[in-house]
Amino acid sequence: MSVAAGHDARTTGPLDGLRVVEMGQLIAGPFCGQILGDLGAEVIKLEQPGKGDPMREWGRSMPEGESLWWSVVGRNKKSITVDLRTAEGQAVAKRLIAQADIVVENFRPGTLEKWGLGYEELSAANPGLILARVSGYGQTGPYSSRAGYGSIGEAMGGLRYVVGDPMTPPSRVGISIGDTLAAVFAALGTLGAVYERTRSGRGQVVDSAIYEAVLGIMESIVPEWVISGYQRERSGAVLPNVAPSNVYPTADGGWILVAANQDTVFGRLAKAMGQPELATDPRFSTHRARGERQEELDDMVAAFTVEHDSGSLEDLLLAHAVPVGKIYRPSDMLKDKQFIARESIITTDHPTLGKVPMQNTFPRLSRTDGSVRWPGPRLGEHTSDVLTSVGRYSDDDVDALRAAGTI
Repeated sequence: MSVAAGHDARTTGPLDGLRVVEMGQLIAGPFCGQILGDLGAEVIKLEQPGKGDPMREWGRSMPEGESLWWSVVGRNKKSITVDLRTAEGQAVAKRLIAQADIVVENFRPGTLEKWGLGYEELSAANPGLILARVSGYGQTGPYSSRAGYGSIGEAMGGLRYVVGDPMTPPSRVGISIGDTLAAVFAALGTLGAVYERTRSGRGQVVDSAIYEAVLGIMESIVPEWVISGYQRERSGAVLPNVAPSNVYPTADGGWILVAANQDTVFGRLAKAMGQPELATDPRFSTHRARGERQEELDDMVAAFTVEHDSGSLEDLLLAHAVPVGKIYRPSDMLKDKQFIARESIITTDHPTLGKVPMQNTFPRLSRTDGSVRWPGPRLGEHTSDVLTSVGRYSDDDVDALRAAGTI
């Protein structure tokens, strides 16, 4: 693992020079801010005084009372405290936003407008401002005022129905995939708006709905239903009629994923299994034939894989150019030579926890790569610095705001 640069490191990345004000909390808005910060933007996070983002207390592991999740989603951000529910706090936000390129928020639609921070008002003082809004259902439509949660968006967008074993109720992916998808789409739309601004000089609103972000990755489920009446169902570890492509047991009690559904690849797998004749057997020689005998073929492959331990099986299949991979956990990632060679996991200095490992910035850029410059900051760590520099408040002004409980 490489070690990330220290807290005072110069910003790097293709978005160096862009300033973002993040007013969201939890996952959907903050993950968008994380992406922009990873790519080099200056991200100023506004948090409620005394409380901060609930992500500071989320996660199953809280060593020294510190959320490891927060160290990731809060990384590369400057934390300032400001009470947006007061007129004084709203005035602080307006002053900061007047100097910003992008605002990211994921409050319930209408909240910013209630606070006098709607796009019309903000863009009047800053015409080039881009406002990235992440919500459950979007800013318009009959459901827009509902509280939006990632899990509901995953269900509404069609993902939950197709995830899991067909003999059990719909399952969930083990991460907050709906929130993070909406954040990624928001970041993508924001970068599109930044590019368009170079031509028009004008900002705009980026409206990312969780259910639509999920729907956006659902492949061809809609035309399959409308045109052919085909409804995808839960299929566990396989895709129906795509074989062999499954998770198979090994002699050492592990599991390994083999994806050999293409004709040529299946031929190579058959040779590795010591049964090259399978590649020309009419029962298995074509993609359709293998799909029709998916369960039978999976049983045959499993009977082969269970005779080998994970390591030797992987070596054997790789020698035959068959796509294969172990089911990784963090312990596997930390010692894998591919992760190490690409520095997929780095460590960064944490004031309480010391060296904290986490995923690097992705994707990788050849000239202006992103970076992890520091982990999630302490609540309000940058309040004075940001208000005096970006907000152009005097030290006395900052003291007065603090005395009034605004920051």
